[in-house]
Amino acid sequence: MSDQEKKPKKRIRKLLDKYRLVILNENTFEERLSFKLTRLNVFVIGSLMAVFFISITYLIIALTPLREYIPGYSSTALKKKATELSYKTDSLQQVISMNNRYYSSIKKVLTGDVSTVDFNRDSIINAVKIEASEVDFAPSPEDSLLREKVDKEDKYNLFESATSATNFVLFPPVSGVISENYNPKNKHYAVDVTVAKDTPILATADGVVIFAEWSASTGYVIILEHSEGLISIYKHCSSLTKEQGDLVKSGEVIATAGNTGELSTGPHLHFELWNDGYPINPTNFIDFN
Repeated sequence: MSDQEKKPKKRIRKLLDKYRLVILNENTFEERLSFKLTRLNVFVIGSLMAVFFISITYLIIALTPLREYIPGYSSTALKKKATELSYKTDSLQQVISMNNRYYSSIKKVLTGDVSTVDFNRDSIINAVKIEASEVDFAPSPEDSLLREKVDKEDKYNLFESATSATNFVLFPPVSGVISENYNPKNKHYAVDVTVAKDTPILATADGVVIFAEWSASTGYVIILEHSEGLISIYKHCSSLTKEQGDLVKSGEVIATAGNTGELSTGPHLHFELWNDGYPINPTNFIDFN
């Protein structure tokens, strides 16, 4: 048998050679423990112990909070805070987007950068059109009783509402002479009413103040949002008595007339009326004389 054939057998024999591991008492040399081992057993046991400890370490790091103390791992509280901030950021982006669209529409109203559509008095109220032949106008007994009851209740009512689903009446903001009429061809979507300085300006209908600020070109401006998609605009005011977000009633004082802004040529009220984003002629609904 050659030396090359003997070498593998020697290696296998070395792996299987038995050894004794003895633990002695150092003082009395008394044998306490002894183990019979082979190199192969030591290798197998060492490998199994290494796999065991590696597995235990991995489970501790992956499944317990102890991983937070290891450099490179973020804490649970930090992850939770980051998630909450992500949700808040997304919500803020949506709010900013909505506000930008809202301010853009208001800017178009202030600058007159919109297309015009001819409106009549009936365009303010969005009613469903049906053929007259399809309607039975004969009142039912219940309808007659209800009408009689309402007539009795409203007989002595001094504060009957001027606005209804079929008769939408607007209150004149001021009374005076119209110096410049509504002219969509020249992009003058308003009527200019000449009045004395500091004349009270009244709300044309119930609504809420959506804009009340100073503008270099139009001075003090206040915008009211009403029902039925109606918006009224009052420019060149000398002062404002309402702020953004205030609720106002029809005929309530919201500002005083003046001559503010670069585009003003004298004390007057620049009054605009918009419905669903389109300008309409205020004189179709309001008598300023």
